[in-house]
Formats: sequence, C-alpha cells, structure tokens
Amino acid sequence: MAKEKGGFWVGVAAALFHPGTRLLARRRFEGLEKVPAEGPALLVCNHISYLDPPYTAVFVHKRGRVPRFLAKDSLWKIPVLRTILVATGQIPVRRGSVDAQQSLAAAHDALSAGRVVAIYAEGTITRDPDFWPMRSRTGVARLALEHDVPVIPVVHWGTHQVYDHYRKRLRLWPRRTVVVRAGEPVDLSEYRGRPVTNALLREVTDLLMTKVRLQLAEVRGEEPPAEFHSGRAASGEAR
Repeated sequence: MAKEKGGFWVGVAAALFHPGTRLLARRRFEGLEKVPAEGPALLVCNHISYLDPPYTAVFVHKRGRVPRFLAKDSLWKIPVLRTILVATGQIPVRRGSVDAQQSLAAAHDALSAGRVVAIYAEGTITRDPDFWPMRSRTGVARLALEHDVPVIPVVHWGTHQVYDHYRKRLRLWPRRTVVVRAGEPVDLSEYRGRPVTNALLREVTDLLMTKVRLQLAEVRGEEPPAEFHSGRAASGEAR
C-alpha cells in the first residue's frame, strides 16, 4: 500500500511517535481497514487523555495516511512542537473568538483536499468520572454534513491508565494496553440536504457521539450510560 507523502517533518513525527507509543504501553489497533487508504475521511474520536493524539496519529499512519488534527492552539506555543504542527498541516483551534470559525474552515479545506481529519468532538478530555464521552460541540456535525465523506467513529481506551491528566498521574508500570478501534462509517444520508439548523447540528452530533459511545462500550465490555455527561467540571476536577 502506497503511503501518503508527508515530507520530512511527518517522518520526524513518525520516528518519535511509533516507538514512543510502544514504550508507553502495549498497543492494540482494531478496524484499521475502516480508514480509507485514499481520499477524504472524518474521524470522530473520544478523548480520555492527552496521550490520545499520538496513538491516533500512529493508528492512521499505519494505514499509510497523514492525519490532520484540530488541536488546542496553546500547543503552537511550544517551539519545536510548533514547527512539527505547522509543517504537518495540523489545525489550531482558538476558542471563544472569530478564529474558531477559521479552524473549521481549515478543516473544511483539508477534507476538500482529500485529507484525513481527526476531531475530538468533546473539545477537551472528558470530565465524565467513568471516562465515557460527554456532551460534544456541534462543529463535528457541520463538518460531517458539509462533506459527503466517510465519517468514522474512533475510540481510545487505556491511555487514561497511562496518563490521567486530572490526577496528574503517569503510570508506566504495570504495563498497560492501549486500544484504538475504528468502526463502520456512520450513515448520514437521511440528514444530508436538510436545512442546517442548530437542532439538526445537535441531533447529528449526538448521533455521532452515540456511535462512539457504543463502540467504546464494546471495547470496555460494559453497558454505556444512557446520557452524556454535561461537561461541567466537578469540584476540584475530582474523579
């Protein structure tokens, strides 16, 4: 399978992330064939740890693709990382400003150019005490509806056991297993062509994240909650 050309800095990132993710934990990648070998795709991901993006990146790169992430703009303030992010075409998200729309526009451009775009629709690491997905932002629905591309749920499990941000806890031993699984593309045909209203965006967002939640339940071997966590932080971010 021919790899998507990524250039020097994609090679640098791959040289760091492939061995780095193996060092941190055992990896189990499932459903890799669900990511198209070519052409555009939107990956809708859950978010349980700051370690999720490196595992997502390796997962997609093993399919021969170069993912474009929508990520917090604060990452662009880290000198070396900024160089890698800019050179590999990553998309900074500046919340609470008109620049947020520019981030979505950049994601639209990436999909139009045939790229794989990965989005953590919750906007931050979940605050659900049991690490289920929380109520998500509707930008993911806007992307999914404006581009007739495969929309693929992708889940992570185990990264939070290696690094739990809210508890500031890094655990390298005992060695954990990180699972990344891609599911079947979500059929959005009944929603396409309808007027894009806030109600429609919310409905499609909840549909996509329900697919993510059900897939995560399969990986965990547990029953998922009936509702999404509100996203409001608990006192002291305690879990």
